[in-house]
Amino acid sequence: MGLRHVHHILRPEKQPHRTGFTVARRGDVDVRIVDGEARQVLQRSWRERKGSRFLRRLRYIDEQNTMPNRTYKLGLNRFADLTNEEYRKMYLGTRVDGKRRLTGTKSHRYNPKVGDKLPDSIDWRKKGAVVPVKDQGNCGSCWAFSAIAAVEGINQIVTGDLISLSEQELMDCDTSYDEGCYGGLMDYAFEFIINNGGIDSEEDYPYKGRNGHCDQYRKNAKIVTIDGYEDVTPYNEKALQKAAAHQPVSIAIEGGGIDFQLYESGIFTGWCGTDLDHGVAVVGYGTANGMDYWIVRNSWGDYWGEAGCIRMQRNVAAKSGLCGIAIEPSYPTKTGANPPNPGPSPPSPVIPPSICDDSYECPSATTCCCVCESGSSCLKWGFCMLEAATCCEDQYTCCPHDYPVCHISRGTCSVSKNNPLGVKAMKHILAIRIGTFGKEREKSSC
Repeated sequence: MGLRHVHHILRPEKQPHRTGFTVARRGDVDVRIVDGEARQVLQRSWRERKGSRFLRRLRYIDEQNTMPNRTYKLGLNRFADLTNEEYRKMYLGTRVDGKRRLTGTKSHRYNPKVGDKLPDSIDWRKKGAVVPVKDQGNCGSCWAFSAIAAVEGINQIVTGDLISLSEQELMDCDTSYDEGCYGGLMDYAFEFIINNGGIDSEEDYPYKGRNGHCDQYRKNAKIVTIDGYEDVTPYNEKALQKAAAHQPVSIAIEGGGIDFQLYESGIFTGWCGTDLDHGVAVVGYGTANGMDYWIVRNSWGDYWGEAGCIRMQRNVAAKSGLCGIAIEPSYPTKTGANPPNPGPSPPSPVIPPSICDDSYECPSATTCCCVCESGSSCLKWGFCMLEAATCCEDQYTCCPHDYPVCHISRGTCSVSKNNPLGVKAMKHILAIRIGTFGKEREKSSC
């Protein structure tokens, strides 16, 4: 049962009983005990469901890996205990709506021509144009990582400097068309970098894994610039190969399949469609045992796949390429040096914490949410890592202000009650008592 079903237990008012008696008023200590017991039951049930799911997943992996003529293996990676629905909601975030920006140049730069002499294989990782694999965390920001990987690559090729750049700046500041953890598109990101006159480094504007306020100081620290961006001729793997022979390329693929979720190693040939929902980057290509493949850099850490990358079958029968890899490739252009390094950015203005009540406070730009109440009083506060969020009635999750309707049973948020489209609800973090900010949070139960 969900917390909303035990919610009445946490309200200590006297209530009429069918026998004519009244229920005794519970004190704060009793309320905490009951809530603690309820949470233990919920956690035990959750662990049992996870365990059963894990065993089913393990059987599936074993069955698939023993099939003959397999070119790839599945494994118990970080997503093994997630349902496919949970995985797709939490980690896929490219929004491709068929309305690409008209300002993007439809380039023929990399169209195949008679007499083209391309290398049989190339790996931009070995050429020093790819930074170590990053981790987007529980946030649909793959579009930002895809775009940044392409910019990092062309910058190294042109200038010789490999600089890790800021995905967080795109999430915080590129908000006209992109939506941070709720999705975006690489072309929009390129256009933001062009219009802004550059982008800051990862070191100066580090990744947080959540939407935040745009840091204007760091937005103006233009460490790396690009001149423009162009779209590879779509539905043409040969054109994509020619582009990838010259630089890393941003691509969108369908990454929502169960085999993609559980991929461990080898050349991926699994079933997938062309519902583009994940932004990644092609950082090379090659051939092994007679099968052509792409080297695709992901943003799920180096403990997924082959050190954070996946090899995907290349030159398939479908013009879209495997998983739609050839439908919407794009790349940034750059010809010259970067502007002089402005030095470290000055510190951002300090924003005071949010005050929940006389006893609890939360970090700035968050929303206080009660996680344990007694009557009309809140005994303990938590906070949602979003500003102006909706606190859900389960006292456990919250929703963004632009997706304010909580669907507690599904763990999602939507724009309206009957709207099927939504985002994953966020979990509260326990607040801390005033005067102890930065110290250990309370560990006691409600």
